[in-house]
Amino acid sequence: MEETIFRELTPADLEPGLFAEFRRRQQVKRCWRKAEGRWVLKDIAFTDDWDAGDHVRVCGQLAEALTHRGRAWGAFAAGKLKGFASVDGRLIGSQRQYAVLAELHVSEERRGQGLGRRLFTLAAGFARELGARKLYISAMSAEESQAFYRAMGCVEAEEYDPPHVEKEPCDVQMECQLYPF
Repeated sequence: MEETIFRELTPADLEPGLFAEFRRRQQVKRCWRKAEGRWVLKDIAFTDDWDAGDHVRVCGQLAEALTHRGRAWGAFAAGKLKGFASVDGRLIGSQRQYAVLAELHVSEERRGQGLGRRLFTLAAGFARELGARKLYISAMSAEESQAFYRAMGCVEAEEYDPPHVEKEPCDVQMECQLYPF
């Protein structure tokens, strides 16, 4: 397997062509939903895949994070993007306790190889630098996505951020403690 290089993304990187070899595709069979105060797995099947319009949208989202003192990282193999993450530089929450993990995605063929874990670690480190006590994640409710975030130590958020809930009402609002307070 080719060596993976992790580096910060700059505004100059943020062109739709960055995603030419990136496959977001995910076959989802089951999703978590809250029913009567409990989280349950439901048979909800769909394919999540990105097209050229999504590449433009994601470039804009990454640029917005960078504009607000945030950071973004890419994982590259043979010069091709295989994973990326970003953290918005603005703190949210009633006590400004959260830094937002705005993006974290790994290309389909590279999942399960540690790229997501490394990107999550970079994001958490930057969130600490910002002074956040927790990382906030509005995470896809797919069974596999939730398993990843749980493995990273994430739990349901104590405080939901209304704009994230409105934007993606089926997402699971999560947090990850950055310090033992």
